[in-house]
Parts: sequence; C-alpha cells; structure tokens
Amino acid sequence: MNNVKRLWHVLLLAGLLGGCSAGPDYKRPALDLPQNWSTGQKAAKPAAAKPVNGIGGQWWDLYADPVLDKLESEALIHNADAQVAVARVLQARAQLGVTEADQYPVVSANVNASRTKYSQLGSFPRPIQNYSQVHLDASYELDLWGKYRRASEAARAQLLAAESSRDAVKLSLTAQVAQQYFALLAYDAEEKVVQRELASREETLALDRKRVEVGVLSEYDLHQSEAAAEAVRSQLATLDQARDKQESALALLLGRSPREVMDGKVDRGALRPVDAWVPAGLPADLLLHRPDLKQAEMNLVAMNANIGAVRAQYFPSVSLTSYVGSESIAFAKLFTGPAGVFQFAADISQPIFNAGGLQSQVKAAEAQRDQALVQYKQAVANAFADVRNALSEQATARRVLEAETLRSKALAQAYKQAQLRYQNGIASHLELLDVENNYLQAELNRLDAERAQRVAVADLFKALGGGWQGAAGNPPQAGK
Repeated sequence: MNNVKRLWHVLLLAGLLGGCSAGPDYKRPALDLPQNWSTGQKAAKPAAAKPVNGIGGQWWDLYADPVLDKLESEALIHNADAQVAVARVLQARAQLGVTEADQYPVVSANVNASRTKYSQLGSFPRPIQNYSQVHLDASYELDLWGKYRRASEAARAQLLAAESSRDAVKLSLTAQVAQQYFALLAYDAEEKVVQRELASREETLALDRKRVEVGVLSEYDLHQSEAAAEAVRSQLATLDQARDKQESALALLLGRSPREVMDGKVDRGALRPVDAWVPAGLPADLLLHRPDLKQAEMNLVAMNANIGAVRAQYFPSVSLTSYVGSESIAFAKLFTGPAGVFQFAADISQPIFNAGGLQSQVKAAEAQRDQALVQYKQAVANAFADVRNALSEQATARRVLEAETLRSKALAQAYKQAQLRYQNGIASHLELLDVENNYLQAELNRLDAERAQRVAVADLFKALGGGWQGAAGNPPQAGK
C-alpha cells in the first residue's frame, strides 16, 4: 500500500512540474522600422493607376488578362519548384507528427512461444519444455522540463517555415510568369513593328530602283536603300530568335513536358494598360507578413525552441515502464488466472559527467539561434530595400513610358513629313533613312518601356508579398 502511495506522489509531482519548460520563450526581436511607407507619390495619381490592395493571392487579376490567369494556374500546379515546395510542407507536417508522438506513451503487444529440448547428459537433465508468453508493454518518459514540448514547438515552427517557403516560391513563380509572359508579348509587338518597317523599306527600295532607271536617283542612294532594308531584315531575324527563346523559357516555367516545350505554343492575350500605386500612410510592419520574412522568423522560433530542448537534458529524466500479460509452460493455461503477470517500474536518470558535451550542445543551439536572428533581421532589411527599389522602379518606368510614347508620336509625324519632303525632292535620301531609323528605334523603345512598366507592377507585388487585404487607406492591423 505504501508503494502505491509513493507512486501517486511521484505522478502528482510530475503533473505539477509538467508545466515547466527549460529554455527561453520566444519574443519577436525589436526592429527599427519606419512607421509608414514612403511611397514618393504625389497627391495626384495617374488616371489609369489602381491601388495595390485587396488582391491577396490572386494579385495578377490587376492585369485583367484571362490568358495570364490560365498560365498562372498552370504554373502553380505543374511547376517543379512549386511541387517541391508542397512536398516539403508535407514532409514538415509528417515530421511534426513524429515529434509530437514522443509526448505520449508507447504501447506494444508481444507474443512469444518456444519449445526447448535439453541435453539428457547435462548437469540438470530435463525433458522437452514448452513456454508461452503474452505481454502488453507500455513505456512513457515524463516531460518534466519541456524537452519534448520544446521539440514539438520547434517542429511546428519548421512546418510554418515550410508553408511560408511554399508561399514565397509561389509568389516568386507568379511574378516570373507575368514578367516572362509580358516579355513574350513585347517581342510579338516588336516583330509587328519591324515587319511593318520592312514592308515600308522594301516599298521605298522598289521606288528607288525605278528612279535609278530613269536617272532621277544615283546608285549610291540605291545601295543605301538596299542596306537599310537588309538591316531591318536582320533585326527581324534576331527578334524571331529572341521570341522563340522566350517562349521556351516560359514553357519550362509552366512545368510543361519536353514534347510541349519542343513543339507547343504559349497562348497570348491582348495588351491592356495597367498601373498601380501604394496608398500613403500604410503601416510599415505590414511587410513583416511577407512569406520569406515569415519563413525567416519561423526558423528563428525553431532555433530558439531547440535551446530549451537541449537545456532540458541537464535535469533528471523520469521514465515509467510497465507490462501486463500471461506466462505459462502449458499453452492451455496461458490465459488462466494463475498465469497472469504484471510489472510497473520507474527509472530516474541524472547526467553527472559527460566531459562538457551537454554544455557544448547548448552553446551550439544558442549559436544557431543567433545565426537565425541575424538572418531574420537581414531579411527584413532586404525586404524594405526591395519595396523601395520596386516603388522607384515603377515610378521611373511610368515616366520613361510617358516620355517614349511622346517621342514615338513626334517621330511618327516627322517620318510622315520626311516622306513627303523626299517625294517632293526637298529632303535627301539619307535624311529620310535617318528619320526612319529614329522612328523605328523610338517605337521599339516605347514597346520595351511598356514591358518594363508591366514588369515593374509585378516586381511591386512581389516586394509587397502579394498585396494585402482591406480597403485602400484603411488596411488591417499587423498580426490580424
């Protein structure tokens, strides 16, 4: 009876100590963050601009392009990096299950049967002996100091880190798909411009040949026209190659099969004007919800919890074992009352000397935590630099597009006037070619500026972590 009372005292003490956990509790490190975004935007926004908010995971809806929507969905399903990221989440979830299982008793069933023949010439001659045994075994280590709870905390943080990594991969993937898609559309548009210019120059070349025949134009000018036409034809071939390479790169990004990469075509949509701006006054700590920052913080949480799991090894460990079952030399009597057996045992282990091994493990865990802390702070700084660069890039891309559009319009008028002047004999042939070259280059620059402006919008969403939920100027509070 006294032994039973002692056992209950041990279990009561274990329950009281069960709430204790070794190691430091996690607290988000203090960061020197700006209070609000500095968007650099003026009060008046561009008429075509839309606020960057309320988009969430489908941030590319801003482009209003059904073809892009289809390509984004295809990439999220079939892209290799996205599939690997999803598999890592499943692995982390399974590892969490393995770790949490350590907090519960282990119960197993054991059945043993033997038949032994002894030597009749030995010291104790015996006949053949049968032996049967059925046990239900249980073992459990009391988590007095939180060793297993800290390990589970670390595993949960690793699972959240894996999920954040998956989200970061998907965010980066969707931005890359949009950027490469718009680059492909830009190549198509540039090819049309160059084809139109080639047709114009071939028409001019045919006219110049007639003029040479009637003695109105010199052969020198004719050679200039021929060279100009061939230059545009060469430029068209270069664009064709660049477009094919871009289409292959996008097909790979979409996760298509080798046959589809070799023979397939990527659908195109229509180019639409798109712009975006970030409302001023948004709390800067909204950026801490960016997937890569959440991943870095969860890694820090895991490393912090590992310290507690290692420190818990300094303290005594209490293990409880028991079994209940039956043993008998006659199988027919195995499940009778007299064959019943049981055992309950407790084991207490206290480290005394290990040549500083535990102390070194704690120092190693603390060093890993310090590394994760530095990496988290650097990731936050990099994220704010990304946003600043993206905001600047978008503002610059908008100004460049406006300037290149006006330049192209002006040179288009100059080209028409140069053609009239040339046809009336006022302007020289070289003057016409010079205006033609300037107009062609201006059109290509305008198309490239349109591509850069669309890419800048994708970069902005990527830097912001895909946007946020809530109305413009009234975003949700961080952490909610």
